Amino acid sequence: MKMIAVIPARGGSKRLRRKNVLDFEGNPIIAYTIEAAKKTQLFERIIVSSEDRETLEIAQGFGAEISVRPTSLATDTSKVVDVCLHLLDMELDQGRSYDILCCLYTTAPLRNSGDIENTVALVQSGQCDFAMAVTQYDFPPVQALRQSTDGFLQPMWPELCYQQSQQIPHLLVDNGSTYAVSVPEFINVKSFYGPTLKGYFMPRMRSVDIDVAEDLEIARLYARETGID
Repeated sequence: MKMIAVIPARGGSKRLRRKNVLDFEGNPIIAYTIEAAKKTQLFERIIVSSEDRETLEIAQGFGAEISVRPTSLATDTSKVVDVCLHLLDMELDQGRSYDILCCLYTTAPLRNSGDIENTVALVQSGQCDFAMAVTQYDFPPVQALRQSTDGFLQPMWPELCYQQSQQIPHLLVDNGSTYAVSVPEFINVKSFYGPTLKGYFMPRMRSVDIDVAEDLEIARLYARETGID
């Protein structure tokens, strides 16, 4: 099995500026994802995709290969799926093909090498072609409310929100950290949510997805309490 890891790291984050290279317990946030990927020893190549020079220099410093992302794939509306497909095309042009692609988000510095290995291990060609790390919801998702234009709140799913908890199936959520896919099926479906999808469960303390300043502080608290693997 030939595997490639892609680490998308766009430089233009809006809600938490420069989040990929912010200091996190002594290293840039991106360093933890690179180190975890290296520790698995699974991948032929570990490639950081970014349009940002500083991000690419840091990535090289921590032992990753780099790919300068086209500006057309570095906008607010660009999709990570398209970044991965573009990289696969570039690799194929160079005569390199892969059985499994693993996409690792930089904003999950508490995810460890074992989490990556266990997610990738779920992918079995023809049986499970898509896998992702998942966790539990902080609050029951069926109690979601939506706000109308006049400011009033209404249940998002009225038929579910009044049911007793034991009547609701156990629900999980993509934790925004780790995705593994069979390359042929990924190219065909063009999504991480393929028809044969399995989830590897990660505890919430390793599932912090850093998107705003509050997430960063929570992740720092967990790191200091439990350490970083």
